[in-house]
Amino acid sequence: MFKFLTPKSIKPPFARYSHGVEVPPGKRLVLCSGQVAITAHDQIPEDAGAQAELCFRNIEAILAEAGLGLGDIVRINAYVTDRAHLRPYMDVRDRLFSSPAPASTLMIVSGFARPEFKVEVEVIAAG
Repeated sequence: MFKFLTPKSIKPPFARYSHGVEVPPGKRLVLCSGQVAITAHDQIPEDAGAQAELCFRNIEAILAEAGLGLGDIVRINAYVTDRAHLRPYMDVRDRLFSSPAPASTLMIVSGFARPEFKVEVEVIAAG
């Protein structure tokens, strides 16, 4: 369905992601806003890994509304507030996405709208 792009002329990905993903003609795109780790009842986990897990659960619910799932994700943009949160986020991402994995960017940012948030994830899915 998707063509995962990893040219041999450039350095392979540092982690489980693809350099690019080609979406074939005729597919629908679903763009998800950045999701932070908050439940419908305003609960926010303390742990960065638990926050990443909840971000992806929220994304899964959004995609389900469009009849899609995590396997339809072609692009992930993720943000963490500290270098210490990189590994917990990547552990969750790597468990949820097998190879070939979506294209992905992971950045360290100074913060989010509320200081208790440590992780935010936005995606593009196609189906």
